[in-house]
Amino acid sequence: MIIEKENLEDQQVKLTVEVDSEQLEASKRKAAKKIARRVKVPGFRPGKAPYQVIRRQVGDEVILEESLEILVNDIYPQVIEEAEIEPYGPGNLENVVSLDPLKLEFVVPLMAEVEIADYPSIRIPYDPPVISDEDINAVEQDFRQRQAVEETADRPAEVGDHVYLRLSAKRYDEGEENEESSQSALIEERTTSIVIAEENADTSNEWPFAGFSRELVGMSAGEDKTLVYTFPGDSPYETLREVTAEFSIQVEDVKSRNLPELNDEFAQSLGEYEDLSALEKDIRESLEERAIDQYNSEYDDQVLDQIVEGSTIKYPPQMKENEINNIIRQLETRLGNQGLDMDIYLKTREMDDQGLRDEAEPVAETRVQRSLVLLEIARLEEIDVSETELEEETTRTLQSITQFMPESDRKRYETPEALFNITGNIYAELRMNRTIEYLRSIANGEAEAEEEKAGEAEEGHADSQPEDESRNDTPAAEAQGKVEEDRKPVDEVEDSPDEGRTVESDQEEQGDSVSGEMEDGDTSKE
Repeated sequence: MIIEKENLEDQQVKLTVEVDSEQLEASKRKAAKKIARRVKVPGFRPGKAPYQVIRRQVGDEVILEESLEILVNDIYPQVIEEAEIEPYGPGNLENVVSLDPLKLEFVVPLMAEVEIADYPSIRIPYDPPVISDEDINAVEQDFRQRQAVEETADRPAEVGDHVYLRLSAKRYDEGEENEESSQSALIEERTTSIVIAEENADTSNEWPFAGFSRELVGMSAGEDKTLVYTFPGDSPYETLREVTAEFSIQVEDVKSRNLPELNDEFAQSLGEYEDLSALEKDIRESLEERAIDQYNSEYDDQVLDQIVEGSTIKYPPQMKENEINNIIRQLETRLGNQGLDMDIYLKTREMDDQGLRDEAEPVAETRVQRSLVLLEIARLEEIDVSETELEEETTRTLQSITQFMPESDRKRYETPEALFNITGNIYAELRMNRTIEYLRSIANGEAEAEEEKAGEAEEGHADSQPEDESRNDTPAAEAQGKVEEDRKPVDEVEDSPDEGRTVESDQEEQGDSVSGEMEDGDTSKE
């Protein structure tokens, strides 16, 4: 074979392969035998008709078409090896350039390449939130609300009341003449209840939309109301974003609520708390943990975005397409958990499949870039996960997943293939999380402070050692001198073998990591 190689701009390579005539002829004969097994030839048993008979029966074009598929499967591994390339995934036969001689044109995606930014120099102010007494009090008030004693109120609803109602919603397009065609059910009629929030309270988590409870002020049992509301583009309910809905409300009952006093007795009623101070301590710790996790997530995004911006990242389009597919699969799972399917979602948002892919593309691009940067830094810093840690985390994950499953479903997770996939995903997640934590310690200055502290400790230890100016030329002294020589810093003895290493020099290692971990799933935040 003769192979011509042309690198393309999108991290792919075009291979033009001239195939030996003997290889083509052998493939034609294989194709003829294959055709003979499914074509009835008078006078011959299936698969036994000679080559020339099959040629006359089906024609050279049919044999050639079948032979090309056989030929490509036969020669492709050899083509990749002789071209000396590291493919990200399978290539495509793009064109048959000529038949005599036979020339085939393949386009093959290559492994990603990353020229990483100077991440050790990144510094970003780190100012995690502080939990205030007001935050703790808000949680305590929420606990009081949950423990409230209710009584039927023979009056219009007020702030703090618990209102029971029938609710339904349908799509509303203002100005449409045909009401039936312009409206469709978004929320089937159901019974629900809600506590009316104070005027300045945070209602962002109210259902079906923020501030809904305030619409109930002044309504009495048996009263109806219709209101129109447009969901914002960042609504947590993905299927309702930018949708205008008409809500129908029928109040069934209004109950006033008497809240318990906030004291030691109340704290003890909530759990094993000695007094109110113990409850507040537990609340503070929980709020701090949640706040730090949220802050770190946003902080880590800033760090990664800065590294990505300063890095040169090349990857084939197939990598981004695979991530788009992952995003859509994750969306389908979330919709399924809400009792919806993709068709309803697309119809509600007036979007087709291509529109959804276009919307997911920038998210996929960010995920791919961040994942590749993290993989490269993990490789450079030799960040890994021990077998013991991986085994322990896999065991915990499996126990969590299968804890409440019936035996029949649990067995699906015990197959070698399932265990291999789960372990691979857990390994990738642990390694990425460890790399993110490492980058956070660099950006917030913690790593630098630790290095300075360690250096001062070493210096203090050296200063505390007594100097011995006497010389001892005994064999024991010579041996001690040799040991001290061996303990010299590496840069005083010889150049480090890793000095100046690049993505190119470690391409094989980087390729294995990217192909394995990128295909296993989402490593960026969603």
